[in-house]
Amino acid sequence: MDSKIVVIIPAFNEENAVGKVINAIPKDWVEEIVVVNNASTDDTRIAAEREGATVLDQPQKGYGNACLKGIEYVNEKNTKPNIIVFLDADYSDYPEQLPELVKPILEDQMDMVIGSRALGEREGGSMTFPQVFGNWLATRLIRLFYGYKFTDLGPFRAIRWDSLMQIEMLDKTFGWTVEMQVKAAKLKLKCTEVPMAYRNRIGKSKVSGTVYGTVMAGYKILYTIFKYL
Repeated sequence: MDSKIVVIIPAFNEENAVGKVINAIPKDWVEEIVVVNNASTDDTRIAAEREGATVLDQPQKGYGNACLKGIEYVNEKNTKPNIIVFLDADYSDYPEQLPELVKPILEDQMDMVIGSRALGEREGGSMTFPQVFGNWLATRLIRLFYGYKFTDLGPFRAIRWDSLMQIEMLDKTFGWTVEMQVKAAKLKLKCTEVPMAYRNRIGKSKVSGTVYGTVMAGYKILYTIFKYL
Protein backbone atom coordinates (compact mmCIF):
# COMPACT_ATOMS: atom_id res chain seq x y z
CA MET A 1 0.00 0.00 0.00
CA ASP A 2 1.39 3.37 -1.03
CA SER A 3 -1.16 5.29 1.02
CA LYS A 4 -0.61 5.43 4.75
CA ILE A 5 -3.77 4.46 6.65
CA VAL A 6 -4.29 4.86 10.39
CA VAL A 7 -7.31 3.29 12.11
CA ILE A 8 -8.79 5.04 15.15
CA ILE A 9 -11.01 2.91 17.42
CA PRO A 10 -12.84 4.62 20.32
CA ALA A 11 -13.47 2.03 23.03
CA PHE A 12 -15.49 2.15 26.25
CA ASN A 13 -15.64 -1.12 28.19
CA GLU A 14 -15.06 -3.37 25.17
CA GLU A 15 -12.63 -5.91 26.65
CA ASN A 16 -14.51 -8.81 25.03
CA ALA A 17 -14.72 -7.29 21.56
CA VAL A 18 -11.83 -4.95 20.86
CA GLY A 19 -9.31 -7.75 20.35
CA LYS A 20 -11.52 -9.37 17.71
CA VAL A 21 -11.83 -6.01 15.93
CA ILE A 22 -8.07 -5.48 15.87
CA ASN A 23 -7.41 -9.03 14.67
CA ALA A 24 -9.90 -8.65 11.80
CA ILE A 25 -8.29 -5.51 10.37
CA PRO A 26 -6.21 -6.32 7.26
CA LYS A 27 -2.75 -5.52 8.64
CA ASP A 28 -1.13 -5.12 5.24
CA TRP A 29 -3.48 -2.20 4.59
CA VAL A 30 -2.80 -0.12 7.70
CA GLU A 31 0.20 1.61 9.18
CA GLU A 32 -1.10 1.80 12.75
CA ILE A 33 -4.15 0.86 14.80
CA VAL A 34 -4.94 3.34 17.56
CA VAL A 35 -7.39 2.34 20.27
CA VAL A 36 -8.61 5.17 22.51
CA ASN A 37 -9.51 3.75 25.90
CA ASN A 38 -12.41 6.02 26.84
CA ALA A 39 -12.77 5.86 30.64
CA SER A 40 -13.14 2.07 30.58
CA THR A 41 -13.52 0.29 33.92
CA ASP A 42 -12.70 -3.15 32.48
CA ASP A 43 -9.62 -4.57 30.73
CA THR A 44 -10.12 -2.83 27.39
CA ARG A 45 -6.60 -1.40 27.50
CA ILE A 46 -5.01 -4.79 28.20
CA ALA A 47 -7.04 -6.52 25.48
CA ALA A 48 -6.06 -3.90 22.89
CA GLU A 49 -2.39 -3.88 23.85
CA ARG A 50 -2.30 -7.67 23.69
CA GLU A 51 -3.19 -7.49 20.00
CA GLY A 52 -0.53 -4.91 19.19
CA ALA A 53 -2.56 -1.72 19.04
CA THR A 54 -1.33 1.66 20.19
CA VAL A 55 -3.52 2.49 23.20
CA LEU A 56 -4.30 6.03 24.36
CA ASP A 57 -6.26 6.93 27.48
CA GLN A 58 -9.08 9.47 27.32
CA PRO A 59 -10.59 9.67 30.83
CA GLN A 60 -13.26 12.16 29.71
CA LYS A 61 -16.24 10.15 28.50
CA GLY A 62 -17.75 10.78 25.09
CA TYR A 63 -17.48 9.21 21.65
CA GLY A 64 -16.29 12.48 20.16
CA ASN A 65 -13.79 13.00 22.96
CA ALA A 66 -12.24 9.62 22.19
CA CYS A 67 -12.05 10.33 18.45
CA LEU A 68 -10.54 13.76 19.07
CA LYS A 69 -7.89 12.18 21.28
CA GLY A 70 -6.97 9.85 18.45
CA ILE A 71 -6.75 12.74 15.99
CA GLU A 72 -4.59 14.72 18.40
CA TYR A 73 -2.18 11.79 18.63
CA VAL A 74 -1.95 11.42 14.85
CA ASN A 75 -1.48 15.16 14.41
CA GLU A 76 1.60 15.03 16.63
CA LYS A 77 3.29 12.42 14.46
CA ASN A 78 6.11 13.61 12.23
CA THR A 79 4.67 11.84 9.21
CA LYS A 80 0.93 12.16 8.71
CA PRO A 81 -1.20 9.41 7.18
CA ASN A 82 -3.09 9.88 3.93
CA ILE A 83 -6.29 8.33 5.26
CA ILE A 84 -7.95 7.97 8.65
CA VAL A 85 -10.41 5.13 9.20
CA PHE A 86 -12.81 5.29 12.15
CA LEU A 87 -14.14 1.98 13.44
CA ASP A 88 -16.17 0.99 16.49
CA ALA A 89 -14.75 -1.42 19.07
CA ASP A 90 -17.87 -3.56 19.53
CA TYR A 91 -17.31 -5.95 16.59
CA SER A 92 -20.60 -5.01 14.92
CA ASP A 93 -18.82 -3.91 11.74
CA TYR A 94 -16.67 -6.17 9.57
CA PRO A 95 -13.12 -4.74 9.68
CA GLU A 96 -12.24 -7.10 6.82
CA GLN A 97 -14.15 -4.69 4.56
CA LEU A 98 -11.63 -1.90 5.12
CA PRO A 99 -10.20 -2.26 1.58
CA GLU A 100 -13.69 -1.75 0.13
CA LEU A 101 -14.17 1.29 2.36
CA VAL A 102 -11.00 3.09 1.28
CA LYS A 103 -11.20 2.10 -2.40
CA PRO A 104 -13.18 5.19 -3.53
CA ILE A 105 -10.52 7.42 -1.94
CA LEU A 106 -7.65 5.51 -3.53
CA GLU A 107 -9.19 5.07 -6.97
CA ASP A 108 -11.83 7.78 -7.40
CA GLN A 109 -10.27 10.70 -5.52
CA MET A 110 -13.09 10.82 -2.97
CA ASP A 111 -12.54 12.81 0.23
CA MET A 112 -14.78 10.79 2.54
CA VAL A 113 -16.48 7.40 2.42
CA ILE A 114 -19.28 6.29 4.74
CA GLY A 115 -19.77 2.58 5.34
CA SER A 116 -23.53 2.33 4.91
CA ARG A 117 -25.39 -0.24 6.93
CA ALA A 118 -28.57 0.80 5.11
CA LEU A 119 -27.09 -0.35 1.80
CA GLY A 120 -25.43 -3.47 3.21
CA GLU A 121 -26.61 -6.73 4.74
CA ARG A 122 -27.73 -6.33 8.34
CA GLU A 123 -28.09 -9.19 10.78
CA GLY A 124 -31.50 -9.34 12.41
CA GLY A 125 -31.64 -7.23 15.58
CA SER A 126 -28.30 -5.53 14.93
CA MET A 127 -29.97 -2.11 14.75
CA THR A 128 -32.89 -0.99 16.88
CA PHE A 129 -35.93 0.75 15.40
CA PRO A 130 -34.85 4.13 16.88
CA GLN A 131 -31.44 3.69 15.21
CA VAL A 132 -32.94 2.86 11.81
CA PHE A 133 -35.50 5.66 12.00
CA GLY A 134 -32.97 8.15 13.37
CA ASN A 135 -30.56 7.45 10.52
CA TRP A 136 -33.37 7.74 7.99
CA LEU A 137 -34.55 11.07 9.41
CA ALA A 138 -31.06 12.53 9.81
CA THR A 139 -29.95 11.64 6.30
CA ARG A 140 -33.17 13.03 4.81
CA LEU A 141 -32.63 16.30 6.65
CA ILE A 142 -29.03 16.48 5.44
CA ARG A 143 -30.24 15.97 1.88
CA LEU A 144 -32.97 18.59 2.31
CA PHE A 145 -30.84 21.30 3.90
CA TYR A 146 -27.35 20.57 2.59
CA GLY A 147 -28.02 18.86 -0.74
CA TYR A 148 -25.94 15.75 0.00
CA LYS A 149 -27.37 12.26 -0.26
CA PHE A 150 -26.36 9.88 2.53
CA THR A 151 -28.21 6.77 3.69
CA ASP A 152 -26.48 6.28 7.03
CA LEU A 153 -24.48 7.92 9.81
CA GLY A 154 -22.42 4.75 10.10
CA PRO A 155 -19.36 4.93 12.36
CA PHE A 156 -17.21 2.79 10.00
CA ARG A 157 -15.85 5.49 7.71
CA ALA A 158 -12.73 6.68 5.94
CA ILE A 159 -11.58 10.22 5.27
CA ARG A 160 -8.50 11.86 3.82
CA TRP A 161 -6.31 13.34 6.54
CA ASP A 162 -6.23 16.77 4.91
CA SER A 163 -10.03 16.74 4.55
CA LEU A 164 -10.41 15.81 8.21
CA MET A 165 -8.20 18.76 9.16
CA GLN A 166 -10.28 21.02 6.92
CA ILE A 167 -13.50 19.93 8.65
CA GLU A 168 -12.16 20.88 12.11
CA MET A 169 -14.16 18.42 14.18
CA LEU A 170 -15.47 19.70 17.52
CA ASP A 171 -18.25 17.45 18.82
CA LYS A 172 -17.38 15.56 21.99
CA THR A 173 -20.33 13.20 22.33
CA PHE A 174 -23.18 11.77 20.25
CA GLY A 175 -23.05 14.25 17.38
CA TRP A 176 -19.63 13.20 16.05
CA THR A 177 -20.67 11.28 12.94
CA VAL A 178 -23.34 13.72 11.79
CA GLU A 179 -21.06 16.72 12.39
CA MET A 180 -18.49 15.20 10.04
CA GLN A 181 -21.07 14.62 7.32
CA VAL A 182 -22.75 18.02 7.67
CA LYS A 183 -19.44 19.88 7.59
CA ALA A 184 -18.25 17.82 4.63
CA ALA A 185 -21.41 18.85 2.79
CA LYS A 186 -20.92 22.51 3.66
CA LEU A 187 -17.33 22.34 2.39
CA LYS A 188 -18.50 20.58 -0.80
CA LEU A 189 -16.15 17.67 -0.22
CA LYS A 190 -16.42 14.67 -2.51
CA CYS A 191 -18.32 12.05 -0.53
CA THR A 192 -19.73 8.64 -1.28
CA GLU A 193 -20.97 5.50 0.48
CA VAL A 194 -20.22 1.80 0.15
CA PRO A 195 -22.43 -1.04 1.43
CA MET A 196 -21.22 -2.50 4.72
CA ALA A 197 -22.35 -5.67 6.44
CA TYR A 198 -23.46 -5.30 10.05
CA ARG A 199 -23.98 -7.82 12.84
CA ASN A 200 -25.11 -7.88 16.44
CA ARG A 201 -22.48 -6.28 18.62
CA ILE A 202 -20.69 -8.04 21.44
CA GLY A 203 -22.19 -6.82 24.73
CA LYS A 204 -24.78 -4.11 25.26
CA SER A 205 -24.74 -0.79 23.46
CA LYS A 206 -24.00 2.23 25.65
CA VAL A 207 -26.16 4.40 23.40
CA SER A 208 -28.99 2.45 21.73
CA GLY A 209 -29.04 -0.01 24.62
CA THR A 210 -30.47 2.59 27.01
CA VAL A 211 -33.45 4.96 26.80
CA TYR A 212 -31.29 7.87 27.95
CA GLY A 213 -28.62 7.13 25.35
CA THR A 214 -31.18 6.80 22.56
CA VAL A 215 -32.94 10.07 23.44
CA MET A 216 -29.73 12.05 23.90
CA ALA A 217 -28.21 10.72 20.69
CA GLY A 218 -31.36 11.63 18.75
CA TYR A 219 -31.43 15.12 20.24
CA LYS A 220 -27.73 15.74 19.56
CA ILE A 221 -27.97 14.53 15.96
CA LEU A 222 -30.89 16.84 15.17
CA TYR A 223 -29.27 19.73 17.03
CA THR A 224 -26.06 19.32 15.04
CA ILE A 225 -27.87 19.23 11.68
CA PHE A 226 -29.59 22.55 12.37
CA LYS A 227 -26.58 24.10 14.13
CA TYR A 228 -24.51 24.37 10.97
CA LEU A 229 -27.21 25.74 8.65
